[in-house]
Parts: sequence; C-alpha cells; structure tokens
Amino acid sequence: MQTFRIEDFVRGWFIGNFEPSILKTPDFEVGVLEHHKGEQWPAHYQKIATEYNVLLSGSLSINDQLISVGDVFIIEPMEVAVPTFHEDCRVLCVKVPSLPNDKYEVEKE
Repeated sequence: MQTFRIEDFVRGWFIGNFEPSILKTPDFEVGVLEHHKGEQWPAHYQKIATEYNVLLSGSLSINDQLISVGDVFIIEPMEVAVPTFHEDCRVLCVKVPSLPNDKYEVEKE
C-alpha cells in the first residue's frame, strides 16, 4: 500500500495530466479543494472541461445560487462561475477531461 498527504499536491489536485499526481491521465482530474471564507476568485470558465463537484463541508454560492453540504453541482463548458465562500469549504472536484490550462478569467468591462 502507498500513502500520500493531500497537502503534497498542488491545491489538492492529485489525479490528472500534471505533476505531482498519483495517477497521470489526460482523461480526468480529481482534487479535494480547500477554500477559505471570503476567499476571492474571479469569474471564470472552462472552454472544454466539465466540472463535477460535491460540497463536503462549509457553504458557498456559485452565481448567487446557494450550495450546501452534500450538494452535487456541475459546471458545464463555457458556463461562467462566480464563487462566493460563506464559510471555509472543502470541495471534491472531478474535471473531465484533464486540461490543466483550460481555465479562463472573464475580462472585466
């Protein structure tokens, strides 16, 4: 058996087409992501990848829609996401396919 610590991976991403990774694959990415209350993320989207997420702890909103513990939410390609972290959050995220550079910020007008 091998063991690892999630802290040893970049932002909690531990499977995907990047290093370090416990399974390097272009097919999908898996991460356990930590976000802190009040953390600021710009509006962003993916052109190709779809994100499948489950909120493990905390509370957040995406585009002003409240997400609670246990909620599963999907962000489709080209869908702009504007997250607001109401509490410290832990999110399990699976992104298909694994395209580490497929993230684009929405330009401010």
